[in-house]
Amino acid sequence: MKRLHWFVLKSYLGPLILTFFIVMFILLMQFLWKYIDDLVGKGLSVDIIAEFLLYASASLIPMALPLSTLLASLMTMGNMGENNELLAMKSAGISLPRIMQPIIFITIAISIAAFFFSNNVLPYTNLKITSLLWDVRQQRPELQIKVGVFNYDIDGYVIKIGGKDQRTNLMHNILIYDHRSREGNLVVTVADSGYMHVTSDDKYMIVNLYSGYTYEEMIENRQTRRAKTQKFPARRNSFDEQIILLELKGFELERSNEDLFRSSYRVLNLQQLNQVSDSIGNEIALRKERFENVLKTSAILTNPFGDTRDSMAKVSYILNSDSLFNSLSLHLQHSIASKALSNARSAKNQVSTTSKELRSRGKFLARHLIESHRKFSLSFACLVFFFIGAPLGAIIRKGGLGMPVVVSVLFFVVYYIISLTGEKFVRELLWSPSFGMWISSFILLPLGVFLSYKATTDSVIMNTDFYIAAAKKILRFHRLAIVFVRKVKSN
Repeated sequence: MKRLHWFVLKSYLGPLILTFFIVMFILLMQFLWKYIDDLVGKGLSVDIIAEFLLYASASLIPMALPLSTLLASLMTMGNMGENNELLAMKSAGISLPRIMQPIIFITIAISIAAFFFSNNVLPYTNLKITSLLWDVRQQRPELQIKVGVFNYDIDGYVIKIGGKDQRTNLMHNILIYDHRSREGNLVVTVADSGYMHVTSDDKYMIVNLYSGYTYEEMIENRQTRRAKTQKFPARRNSFDEQIILLELKGFELERSNEDLFRSSYRVLNLQQLNQVSDSIGNEIALRKERFENVLKTSAILTNPFGDTRDSMAKVSYILNSDSLFNSLSLHLQHSIASKALSNARSAKNQVSTTSKELRSRGKFLARHLIESHRKFSLSFACLVFFFIGAPLGAIIRKGGLGMPVVVSVLFFVVYYIISLTGEKFVRELLWSPSFGMWISSFILLPLGVFLSYKATTDSVIMNTDFYIAAAKKILRFHRLAIVFVRKVKSN
């Protein structure tokens, strides 16, 4: 039996490792496609890109494990069924649960490891990739000067070129505005042609200009500028060749402090999430209590004769509010109505503001609860997908990457759609976090139990011959019914 279990285990580990890396590659390409606009044209070095891919891959492991488990179990049992290995084992008196026993233990270990990874490693990788992605987004694009377009990438300068030779990189009709004085277009340089290149350390750009001139307006003092006799002095210098050194600021990647992102719910472990959730829940409860106290003491809801129905009945019996209001002067009536309207509007605004605040706080709390349940639900999904894939492979009896891939993708898409729907409803405070984050597992788990039962009892639910034979029986019964009806009508 040990040799049999070792054989089943080896048959499972190979497809598991293979499918894991395939799924990781697909998810990583989808992740890069999502953030491709933030990465392209930034002049990132190879080590920064490698660091980004490393953290992105680590953050996708909890999502890749359930799909790889489903695909590997389906391939393993399908290969064994296609090669009649399952039939031989069953003929020897070994039941299907006994055959799958080592795979079950491995899947349980994977689920436990996935939880510890999500709780301990994933917050660290999320912190790293969030910080790195923020730094990449804040980095200025790589310097690209296009023909006929004003370029504002270099601080204090505006550059425009009229043409460029793609073979020699010689630029024509170069126009440079110097705005370092923050006084407008005081210094303008015009050149017939020139070259531009960035130094090896990417800190400066050297501009070689040929056959041009520099026009500079002289800044006068305030008293002269206010006078009517302002002369607007200027200076014009021509040159055959001129070299300008432009300092490049903001083009290198500047790493920000990671402590700025430690308050995000994505970088917290389970204990920290529970602490923050309790704090937010206490804040919401305290805010509701304060709001209820404010409403109780509001002028609109205050009853000077008490809050009981008996006192209100006494007031209605003693005083008639309409007759009392009509007995007042017109000016006093307008004053009372204006005051009541102002109080009503104030109470309405207060209720609306408090409602929005509580809803915002509730959504913030829901995000933390979602992240807490996600650490368990994704780990549990490995078990759910295993008990779907393994019995389904034993029933289908098709190995390879053909049918198993189609079936696995179909189940995973269903699971992913249900999970996204549940998570969205939780974020909108329509469902509770426990229901929304576990509904996908609760829907697929009975299916796994059903397939396991059918596989154990050698069901033919996936056999096409069974359905063809059933269809023929239905057609035969239909024909007999038609013949019977015709005989009855003829008699």
